[in-house]
Amino acid sequence: MPALTAAQETGREDIDLRPGRRLHLVGIGGCGMSGLARMLVARECICTGSDQAPTDVTKALAADGISLHLGQPTGSIPDDTEVLIASAAIPEDHPEVSTARSRGLPILTYAEALGQLQRHHLSIAISGTHGKSTTASMLCHILIECGLDPSFIIGATCDQIGGGSRAGAATVPHGPHEGEPGILVCEACEFNRSFHHHRPDLALINNIEEDHLDIYGSLEAIIEAFGEFASLLPPVEDGGSLLIAHSGARRQAITPSLPCHVSTFGFHPEADYQIVYDANVLRVGILREGMWVTQWTNQMAGGHNALNAAAAVILAHQLGAEWEDASNAMATFNGLDRRMQRLGERSTRDGGTAVVYDDYGHHPTEIEQTLKALKLAEKPDRLICVFQPHQHSRTRFLLDHFAESFASADEVIVPRIYFVRDSLAEKQRVSAVDLVEKLDERGVLAKHIPEFEDITEYLSAECQDGDLVVIMGAGPVWTIGRDYMAGDA
Repeated sequence: MPALTAAQETGREDIDLRPGRRLHLVGIGGCGMSGLARMLVARECICTGSDQAPTDVTKALAADGISLHLGQPTGSIPDDTEVLIASAAIPEDHPEVSTARSRGLPILTYAEALGQLQRHHLSIAISGTHGKSTTASMLCHILIECGLDPSFIIGATCDQIGGGSRAGAATVPHGPHEGEPGILVCEACEFNRSFHHHRPDLALINNIEEDHLDIYGSLEAIIEAFGEFASLLPPVEDGGSLLIAHSGARRQAITPSLPCHVSTFGFHPEADYQIVYDANVLRVGILREGMWVTQWTNQMAGGHNALNAAAAVILAHQLGAEWEDASNAMATFNGLDRRMQRLGERSTRDGGTAVVYDDYGHHPTEIEQTLKALKLAEKPDRLICVFQPHQHSRTRFLLDHFAESFASADEVIVPRIYFVRDSLAEKQRVSAVDLVEKLDERGVLAKHIPEFEDITEYLSAECQDGDLVVIMGAGPVWTIGRDYMAGDA
């Protein structure tokens, strides 16, 4: 977060992003920042922005009338700028941040600005260690199909809902919230405690596990942070409501003192909303007080996606969608980029075909659940997983957990760890070879192939008829799947 002067620090949580306000967004091309810009323009704020290079996102923003500077920063921002908003990726010594600081302008992070925007909407925040983008996309699809016309900012691309962001209706069109400020759905990320700046009316806590230990240091600190996030919800008389997983979200440490309405969901029969899942046919059902309220067939496999979908249906119902309409919409949700995304089939050298999937999973639980679900759904002869670890610190902290998560794989190929955010000293403390050795100890066939091009060549040479290839990781590893699909056997 950019360092602020005392004057800039004072009242920054209360800066009203009112219509007509002139805002400059640094790092505007990111998925969150670009979505924020669209929401602000819809609110009739006057936005400019900057980023390092032109992309399809910046071209779309320019087409929407937002004035952009692309390329190396010069330190110049428009003279009439009233507030600067900086992406979480922007360092505090960025030239444009320094210029704003020298002028005494308020400087907000993305999360702070989003929190201010939420004050003017019926806001739903989707949180949890896993499943935020998937659940948020599912919810937005349901709300669109049910005519509730939401705005949203999601950290992934979902073509079925028009991308990763959307400016919807200014007021809720119908249902119990009719006439209230329009619905805004967004992800609430726990990294660096950024979700403490959110101001939701409704929230989901999907699950809580060890992650971002470079920030938190312990699971106890993570649980405490989620508890503080939940405490931001308004009291029940003001419409505050939390939906939290009955199991796996540490609810007993989070919910007892909350003034908002709390309901639980999960496979356990004591959950307020009991979820029933038939993995053989992907059938999902919801029971309330022992009575069926709705059921549907998921397009996305896995018990974790059954829970994601159920949470989306429950939240949609709380926002005014009828149970049947919500479940019918959920049944038509096709998925989103890099979340158990089926890229297609690729011919193999033995004259057969291999099925190829791409997935964003980069935490041990995500890996385990995804591989197990895909193996059950596709029933391959072999499952070959290409996994790029994301961050050296995460790999080091969770190394034993990672080694346990590939039980469904017949072979694991590991390129270099994706180096992001960590220090050079941290980079020296663990390598991809350490994970390969841990996998070998557990009897999993594993190889370290550092370069992406060599992995693509390996897959082309070694894959056989009946293989399932899963490309996993939060970094640029997705290019391997595309390159492999584009090649010849």
